[in-house]
Amino acid sequence: MSRPMLLEVIALNAADAAAAEAGGADRLELVTDMAADGLTPSRETVAAVRAAVEIPVRVMLRAEDGFAAGDAEALAARARALRAEGAEEFVLGFLDEAGGPDLAAVGRLLEAVGGGCRWTFHRAIDRAADRDTLRKQLAGLPGLDTYLTAGSAKGVADGLGVLVDEAARAAAGQPGYEARIMAGGGLTASHVPRLRAAGLDAFHVGGAVRPEGWSGPVSPESVAEWRTLLDAGPVVA
Repeated sequence: MSRPMLLEVIALNAADAAAAEAGGADRLELVTDMAADGLTPSRETVAAVRAAVEIPVRVMLRAEDGFAAGDAEALAARARALRAEGAEEFVLGFLDEAGGPDLAAVGRLLEAVGGGCRWTFHRAIDRAADRDTLRKQLAGLPGLDTYLTAGSAKGVADGLGVLVDEAARAAAGQPGYEARIMAGGGLTASHVPRLRAAGLDAFHVGGAVRPEGWSGPVSPESVAEWRTLLDAGPVVA
């Protein structure tokens, strides 16, 4: 049964994935190389994770650190290979030199994975020259159902006001705000009450569920703590 609050956890491998699912995660973001803030995993890792869990897995499509697409054709080839391996959902997002969305690169990857795949535009939005314009330019792209954002390149602590404002715009039905807002990027438990009160219902954690840091595994107990926090009673604004 689906929960009203979505909890997404970053996984690097099948063990992480199983621990996140055991703790109550609703969805995984599968990446490699967190030193570069998350790059595209191998086909073997995707296959192992899909075999290990039943919850949805969103696979990162990103070949290098930063938010430029780099060799979009090479990345599209990897995307096709991952799709053939059974990947069904993805995470991507690129900016051009002016800080706007790289629509050509995004379109090339959507073509590579084919129609019907749901996907997240990741924290490139937090580095965009104009967040509102980016949203309007991406509106209507097939499969886009989530923005992963901290509201600021510095993290959620700095971007809380932006997230609250964008939640209000989404509630008002403003164009470009149809996709779900998922808060992540330095997210802590202390941020959750204000974000829930603003209407956000999706939360993304990585380091927060790894007591030993990125060199250690996902802790199912830590995930369960987040699950309990999100499943707590309603928050009144």
